[in-house]
Amino acid sequence: MAINELRSVSTFIKAAELGSLRKAAQALDFSPQAASKALAQLEKHLAVRLFHRTTRVMSLTDAGQRLFEDVQPALLGVQRALKKATTTTDDFAGPLRITGPRTTFQAMLWPVIEEFCARYPDIQPDVLLEDRVDNWVQDRVDVGFRLGPSPHEGVIARRLFPLQMVMCGAPSYFERHGMPQSLAELSNHRCSVFRHPATGKLLPWHVQLEGQLAQQPVVPTLISNDEILELHAVVSGAVLGQLAGPTAAPYIRSGQLIPILLDHMPDIASYFVYYGSRQSQPARVRAFVDLAVQRLANCPQYTLTRKELARAQSQWLVSKRMANRPATT
Repeated sequence: MAINELRSVSTFIKAAELGSLRKAAQALDFSPQAASKALAQLEKHLAVRLFHRTTRVMSLTDAGQRLFEDVQPALLGVQRALKKATTTTDDFAGPLRITGPRTTFQAMLWPVIEEFCARYPDIQPDVLLEDRVDNWVQDRVDVGFRLGPSPHEGVIARRLFPLQMVMCGAPSYFERHGMPQSLAELSNHRCSVFRHPATGKLLPWHVQLEGQLAQQPVVPTLISNDEILELHAVVSGAVLGQLAGPTAAPYIRSGQLIPILLDHMPDIASYFVYYGSRQSQPARVRAFVDLAVQRLANCPQYTLTRKELARAQSQWLVSKRMANRPATT
């Protein structure tokens, strides 16, 4: 329905309800002249007279009465639908579609979802974790997380924190095999390599070399497409690994893993949260994005400072030297 027809029908219905074109114009926030013109257009379009008019009273003709009875329910339905469409942006109930990478991010995402649902219990999270990048628009995603800005046009991205890739091993590994002192020595060590779940390709170790990001070849002793399995293998002392900072951080802080080759540790990318247009966002989406940024942006829990890394390495080296000192009599 063209907007002039909707305006004309609305004027007709309101005039019939109030028995006055002037009152209909006031109720619809039209000028009396605009209301009179709209009604005249409708009568001309239908080629029927809809009202009997006197200087004081207007009443429906038979044709007008039939039109009123047929159109009023439909117009009320349209008005309710339009009102519902405008109020859904403030709705804190219903589904919230979230997507993100399976590797690394699971442990970070759940606390945010848990806190959000505690605040808004009528929200229904619909979470899809995939390491491949799907069609954001086609899948009707409300909020997404990924490494690097979204490639989808029209999507807004906000940076959360950098992704560190930490080369590390367990104390038990270094007790048996020693600690590599250079990148070249990695070829003599047992290393784990990650197979990308989406592409099936083996991911090289990434290192910082003369200020540039470079690939470091290693001979894999273990290959896995599951980060948790790889983590267990490294913590057990079976292999060395290059683990994502959020995964490695708690184990390094507890002394279960020791970082190595710190001068070559890279920051290869950053995590971003992405979402659609700010103007058309439902309130629940805006609130979830704000909470995610509040909890995750530059969160020290998921990144290790250079000082922390150096201290973790030096503490283990000192403890090893102390353990190897000959006993004094």
